[in-house]
Amino acid sequence: MLFQAIIKSIATGDAEQSMALTQRALAQGFSAESVLEKGLIAGMDRVAEKFRKQRVMVPEVLMASRAMHAGLSLVEPLLESTKKICTGKIVMGTVSGDLHDIGLSLVKMLVMSTGTEIINLGVDVTPKKFAAVVKKEKPHILMMSALLTTTMSVMKEVIDELESLGIRKNLIIIVGGAPIDAGFAKRIGADYYFEDAFEVRGFLEDNLTKLISKKLK
Repeated sequence: MLFQAIIKSIATGDAEQSMALTQRALAQGFSAESVLEKGLIAGMDRVAEKFRKQRVMVPEVLMASRAMHAGLSLVEPLLESTKKICTGKIVMGTVSGDLHDIGLSLVKMLVMSTGTEIINLGVDVTPKKFAAVVKKEKPHILMMSALLTTTMSVMKEVIDELESLGIRKNLIIIVGGAPIDAGFAKRIGADYYFEDAFEVRGFLEDNLTKLISKKLK
């Protein structure tokens, strides 16, 4: 099946094949959402699961990420053209010292369908940069990711910076990444932790409007 072939192309890190198969799926009439979820995301999720079990190394994950991005380059414009009415604003980024954007890309693609405005700061974002953007853009949610254990502590630095500027109170903070867990999220003062991008999307679809209303009171 075509989706299985896309999944395999990502698992093997074959960017050219991923793009060709994605193009074929779209040409055959599959929706951008289905290609994203059943092909590209499913492929990356399989790699992420292997990474969590230490069955693949970071270089293999990065190759898979490049293959996924190749397909996303065709899917993303189609998703953007079918966005719903904006229901909130999210600032996201990978913390300083960490150059991995796999989690960010997955979350961005999945959350895009909710109609939420997303400001992606990319990788290696310093606490001061996070705080400056939050102060300027006034988002409802801040999402931070880290793939390395050595950069986890930066998340706490970001929260401390937000608190020192007095802009933490009405901001929902979500953290995630391979070395992060619920206990760590609680210790640093984050509001939520999610294991993967699918959990983030499901949570936002069910709770975004309610959370925004609660935070604005």
